[in-house]
Amino acid sequence: MTQSTDLQAVIDTFIEAGVLSFGEFTLKSGRVSPYFFNLGKIFQGKPLNFMAKAYASLLKRDFADADVVFGPAYKGIPLASAAAVSAYEHFDMSVGVAFDRKEAKTHGEGGLFVGHPLKGKIVLIDDVITAGSAVRSSLEKMKSESTEGQVVGLIVAMDRQEAVVEGGQSAIQSLEAETGLKVSALLTFADIISYIKNNPEFSHHLPAMEAYRERYGAKA
Repeated sequence: MTQSTDLQAVIDTFIEAGVLSFGEFTLKSGRVSPYFFNLGKIFQGKPLNFMAKAYASLLKRDFADADVVFGPAYKGIPLASAAAVSAYEHFDMSVGVAFDRKEAKTHGEGGLFVGHPLKGKIVLIDDVITAGSAVRSSLEKMKSESTEGQVVGLIVAMDRQEAVVEGGQSAIQSLEAETGLKVSALLTFADIISYIKNNPEFSHHLPAMEAYRERYGAKA
C-alpha cells in the first residue's frame, strides 16, 4: 500500500464504484467468497482518475527509475495508460506506455507489441493476479521477441493473499518465486479486513471474511 494514498480512500472508492462488494459469491474456482472484487467497474472518469493516481504513486515509490509501463491485454492496457498520464501529472515522471496483442498483427506495423519501444526498465500494470496467465504470456512474448528491456516489477490493484491450492502459496507469491519480479499491490485482503473491523456499516461481514481467510489464506 502506498504511503501517499490513504487506504480508507482507496477502499471507499472501490466500494462506491462497485469494484468491491460483500455478500456471497461463487467464484470460477468453485469457492464461495464473502467478497467480490471486479476492477472492470472502475472505468468511469472520477474513480478511474483516483485509481490512476494510486497506481502512479506506487510506481513512484517502488519503481522510480522505470522507463516503460506495460499493460497486458486487455484490462492492463487502459490501466497502464492512465497510470502513465497520472505519473507525469502528479510526480513529473515521464514513462513510455506499451501493451501486447493477444495475437500478432500480420499487416500494417505488425508484431505483438504496440506503443513505446520495450527498452530499459519495464513495470507491468494489471488488475488482479488470479493465475498469472496474462503476465506470464506477456513475459513469454517479450522473451520470444528478444526485446531490449528488463521487466523489473508488477503493480496490481489487489493482492487476494489467497492460496491457489489450499495450504499453498498465493498466485502472487508463486509469480514472484518463479520470475523474481517485485509485486506491489494497492490493496490486500488483510487491508479489507482491517477496514471492516473499524467500519460499523460493514463489520457484520467480518466473521465470514475471517473464516474465508482461515480456510483459503496463503501460507506466509
